[in-house]
Amino acid sequence: MPSLIRFLIVVGVLVAIGYGIMVMLVSFVTPQPREMTYTIPAQRLNK
Repeated sequence: MPSLIRFLIVVGVLVAIGYGIMVMLVSFVTPQPREMTYTIPAQRLNK
């Protein structure tokens, strides 16, 4: 049983670290908006 608790603690710490990294990325990285254009082939429009 102690090995199960140790495993769950390690998994919980790894999940908390991953969550913290995601929160830091969201707060520190700002995306640069830009205009996007796509060329659609005429064959796909005639279906």
